[in-house]
Amino acid sequence: MRRLLLTGAGGFVGSTIRAEAAAGRFGDWDLEAAPADLDLRNGDAVRAWVEGVQPDGVLHLAAQGFVPRSFEAPGETFDINVGGTLHLLQALSAAGFTGRFVYVSSGDVYGLVPDADLPVDEHRLAQPRNPYAVSKVAAEELVLMWHRTFGLDAVIARPFNHIGPGQGAQFAVPSFASQIVAIERGAERVMRTGDIDTTRDFTDVRDVVAAYNALLRAGRPGQRYIIGSGREYRMRTLIEMMCELAGVEVTLEQDPARMRPAEQRRMVANAALLKEHTGWEPLIPIRDTLNAVLNDARGRA
Repeated sequence: MRRLLLTGAGGFVGSTIRAEAAAGRFGDWDLEAAPADLDLRNGDAVRAWVEGVQPDGVLHLAAQGFVPRSFEAPGETFDINVGGTLHLLQALSAAGFTGRFVYVSSGDVYGLVPDADLPVDEHRLAQPRNPYAVSKVAAEELVLMWHRTFGLDAVIARPFNHIGPGQGAQFAVPSFASQIVAIERGAERVMRTGDIDTTRDFTDVRDVVAAYNALLRAGRPGQRYIIGSGREYRMRTLIEMMCELAGVEVTLEQDPARMRPAEQRRMVANAALLKEHTGWEPLIPIRDTLNAVLNDARGRA
């Protein structure tokens, strides 16, 4: 078994990776998850951890990923997302690391994309519009500099929206699932929503995890890869699907207090390059994903 150093193991995606690995669905990697108390801003602690693990591969998920927080505390966001990545790269160099490094960035780096330019692919230049996305672009370039200058075997992943069991209830899809489960159990059959007619490219988190495994195995060094389903869904459509799966009828009412200006009315990604280079493609139907989200919400209620 090869040792895979995993940062961000306690988050939504990290927890999914650990579950998939436990079920034998994440290659032949022996996961070495970062300790919960490891602060990537502490270079000495990062170096000591890497020296102790001596990994054969790295999947770097850890980040300050909440966009509103990045506006409130941009310095903190850069310290974690860029400075933390720098400390990890320095520690790997000091340990003589020669394996594959996958850096998980975000589709948010593309910023505002005109409808005429959809779907987004790797040829589009990043135009970030918030400090979080800027920090991700900066960290990408740091990783790729390490590739060009020091020969690090590195690839960049740019995932778009992913959903699935285990996602926090503060996110839209699990939040709506929780409301639907409450309606199943006798709550008022009214859901108050914000703007649910924008579109986004949603991929099941387990398919996203499979994409990371594919990049560890077959991604090409120095390449950026988009991860997405290639389909755009309105949130209204997802709510209607979940109501159908749950067998409930609801009335949707727009709540002015929940309305937010949405610069990006539509979004969809093109992951053809990832499929070409690794064979990856999303396999889990959206209805199966939503059913898993509903079951997860039932287990939490």
